[in-house]
Amino acid sequence: MSASTAIGLVGESLKAMLEDEMQVTPTVNVTLLAPDESGPSRRINMFLYKIEENPYLKNEEWQVSSTDPNRITPPPLSLNLYYLLTPYAQNDVENGNTNAHEILGEAMRVLHENPVIPGEHLADGLSDAREQIKVVQNHIDLDELSKIWSTFSEPFRLSVPYEVSVVQLDQSPDQERDMPTRAISIGVPNVGAPFHAPQVLDISPGSGPAGSTITFSGENLDGWNASVTMSGRRILDGAAISGQNFTADVPVDMQAGFHQIRVDISRLSRATFFFEVTP
Repeated sequence: MSASTAIGLVGESLKAMLEDEMQVTPTVNVTLLAPDESGPSRRINMFLYKIEENPYLKNEEWQVSSTDPNRITPPPLSLNLYYLLTPYAQNDVENGNTNAHEILGEAMRVLHENPVIPGEHLADGLSDAREQIKVVQNHIDLDELSKIWSTFSEPFRLSVPYEVSVVQLDQSPDQERDMPTRAISIGVPNVGAPFHAPQVLDISPGSGPAGSTITFSGENLDGWNASVTMSGRRILDGAAISGQNFTADVPVDMQAGFHQIRVDISRLSRATFFFEVTP
C-alpha cells in the first residue's frame, strides 16, 4: 500500500539512490529544489515538474482489503511523475560547463543501471508498494523544455527529463465496502432428457380446391405453437398443437395454381411445402 505521501517519498528515494550510487570526487550533493531555488554550488538536482494519472491503471477492479478479507477496497490513484535532472557546478575558465556535464553523466549512469529503484533505497512508506517504481528517460522536445525553464528566474541549464512510474496513492479506509454476497452452497443440477426440436415433415393432401383443409404432421410437435402462411398470406397464427399433427384451411378465395406454404413451429423450426389449388 502507499499513503498519500508517496509522491514525496519517491523524491526521497531517488535522492537516497543517487547519493549512495554516484561515484564522483569530490562528493556531489543531491537536491529536490526548483531550478530557481538556491542550493549547494556543486550538486545534481531532480525537480518534479509534472504529474499525470497513469492511463493503463486508471480502470482497475476493486481489490480485497489487505487488512480484512471480508472487505473490498477501491483501486488506488496511479500516477506518473516527471522530473528534470539538472547538474550544477562552477564553470571552468577554459572548459566551461564540463564539471556540470561530468556530474550529469554520472547521475544518468546511476539511473540507467537502476531502472527499478532498489528496495534498499526505497523510503519506508514505499517498502510494501504493489507496483515497482520504475525510472526511464523521457523524451520531450526543446520547445517544451524551454517553456518549463521560462517560468523560472534562472537562465536555461542543460537538463534531462525522466519519468517515474507507477506511484499509487491508496484511498481512505472509509471508501472500503463489505464483500458482496457469495454462493455458500452448490446444488445438484437438474439434468433432464435431451431436447428434441419439433419438426413438420409432411402435408396432406398436396392439392385440392380453395377451402380445402391441409393436415400437417411431424415429430415432437405436441405442446408447441404453429404459424402458417400461404403465398405470404397468414392462414394460421400461433395455434397450439396437441399431438403430432395440426390443420389449416386454404382460403376460399385463393386463386388456382401452385402456392408456397411456410410453417413455423414456435420459432424453433421452419419448413416449406407447395400446395396446388385446383379449379
